[in-house]
Amino acid sequence: MHHISLSIYLFHLIIIYLSIYFSLIIIYLTIYLSIYLSIYLSISVSSLSIYLSIYLNMFIIYLSIYLSIYLSIYLSLCLSHIDIFHYVQYLSIYLSIYLSIYLSIYLTVLSITLSFLPFLSLLLPVIYLSIYLSIYLYLSLFIISLSISVFSSFYLSIYLSIYLSISVFS
Repeated sequence: MHHISLSIYLFHLIIIYLSIYFSLIIIYLTIYLSIYLSIYLSISVSSLSIYLSIYLNMFIIYLSIYLSIYLSIYLSLCLSHIDIFHYVQYLSIYLSIYLSIYLSIYLTVLSITLSFLPFLSLLLPVIYLSIYLSIYLYLSLFIISLSISVFSSFYLSIYLSIYLSISVFS
């Protein structure tokens, strides 16, 4: 009986890791696609390139929001079979995902309202946030594997988000 519950737990864990991995791949692909399209549009259509690149950037943000919502629903369904200690640790991953998405939206809206910057400067917060998110997910999975306390993963998430917001603005 214990082996069956362990195999179900491992199966859910593998599905969670694959879901996170594939969502990050999709985010990276949309970033690269938007960079390529922005460069192509700025070469071919110089007057409309700023507006189109802003729309492409908003597409990236909305796609990451939808992926995050899907990931949180899927993880909450999978985590219903896991005990509360692991659930709270995965909750820190949720918080990190939502914090990075909201910070990305805030920085994008701020940069659009202050001035119409080129697309690359609009895309930099998204690139920083995707790097931060991949680093945080790796560190948080490493923390889970070492069974360090839950509060340290919350503090790590808060510290990294503050550090990222300072580094993006400077």
